[in-house]
Amino acid sequence: MKKKVIIPQIKAAAPQKRNIKFYVINIVHTIIFCICALVIGIITGAFDAAFMKVLAFAEDIRGRYPFYCIPFLCLSGLLIYFLFERFCKEQSGTMSLYFPGEQDKRAKTKLRLIPIVIFGTWITHLFGGSAGTENAAIQTGGTLGSLISHRLSLKNKDSEKILTVTGMAAAFGGLFGTPAAAVFFAVEVLSPGYIEVPALLPALVGAYSSDFISQPAGKEKFTYIPDLSPEISVYFVAVLCISAILFGMIGGLFAYLFKKIKKVLTVLIPNPYIKIAAAGAAISIFSLFLYSGRYSGTGMNIITDTLGGSDIYYWDFILKFLLTVLTLSAGYQGGAVIPLFSIGTALGAVTAMIFNMPVVLFAVLGCAAVFGAATNTLLAPIFLGAEIFGYQYLPFFFAVCIIAYIFNGNNSIYSKYKSPASELLMIKK
Repeated sequence: MKKKVIIPQIKAAAPQKRNIKFYVINIVHTIIFCICALVIGIITGAFDAAFMKVLAFAEDIRGRYPFYCIPFLCLSGLLIYFLFERFCKEQSGTMSLYFPGEQDKRAKTKLRLIPIVIFGTWITHLFGGSAGTENAAIQTGGTLGSLISHRLSLKNKDSEKILTVTGMAAAFGGLFGTPAAAVFFAVEVLSPGYIEVPALLPALVGAYSSDFISQPAGKEKFTYIPDLSPEISVYFVAVLCISAILFGMIGGLFAYLFKKIKKVLTVLIPNPYIKIAAAGAAISIFSLFLYSGRYSGTGMNIITDTLGGSDIYYWDFILKFLLTVLTLSAGYQGGAVIPLFSIGTALGAVTAMIFNMPVVLFAVLGCAAVFGAATNTLLAPIFLGAEIFGYQYLPFFFAVCIIAYIFNGNNSIYSKYKSPASELLMIKK
């Protein structure tokens, strides 16, 4: 692993010597960032809880009355696009606005996008779209961090990036109850191929404070600690490696097809209203005929069925994969993280059944590894798996996620993501 250490500048001029003043300024900045992170964490934690309560209500209504909700997905798509067109003509989505080089665009659009993305996510789930939940929360947290940085009169040129990372980490941590994974997710996604060391401590404060606030505010934390003691053998290791490669390829394929189908749909159906309505109609038809909405929403039902020992289907991961790609490519809102968990869990269970391996163990490994492969992140899925399923399985997550990361084809669901092809990871201090 090649590490590249870059010494930061306090001013835009030539690098300064590391004297006492340099360290004092850095300490003061870090304290200010941590105080801001605490504020961001409290606000985003409360937001995550409220946002997920409404989302859970929408999913419950759809689950009770699928034939009254799912047929109207195409109409909800028309409404979503109308809101974007009316209040924010840039259809670049959410996460892309936080990447370097998008400052001018995001300054004008990200604030107006928040209510549209929140409302769009709710109605996407209510009417049967196959999507996740994270985009609205991460956009809110990232925007909050960015706005706070603009209010600070710091000479640190990285203050906006640090607080944006902090906001994204706080949103992710409060949403999924995985603060350690949230820190690395925000860092790895916003700074591909780098570890932004100055952002780690504020992001940690934001993520843990958000997680601490979100649970008393009503956000249920999903944890599942399986009691497994797999017998380590040559066959077991071989199957583990084969599965990890498969997880990486499926995650990379998801990211590749998401971008490809998005472009193809735009070429085939230039009119965005017709595009989103046609895709919504197709998703509705397939969703109703495929077990009455089994593959609608986040996919948590597939995860709980798999881990709970209920009947599952060999094709669960394929159908969830295809419907999620189509939903997000057409322009529906929500994100992809929980559907990726669902796809990975189902795929892991299938590989375990084929090779006669522990189903639950391979399911939880697939849950983390497919997510990491599709987002092109390495450390985030390792810690996410450990936080949700238990740190005693950390060696398994470590091995599987590294292999999946290598075999994902350097693809990511985030359109502005550009990772150095020749380096696995670099550290920026």
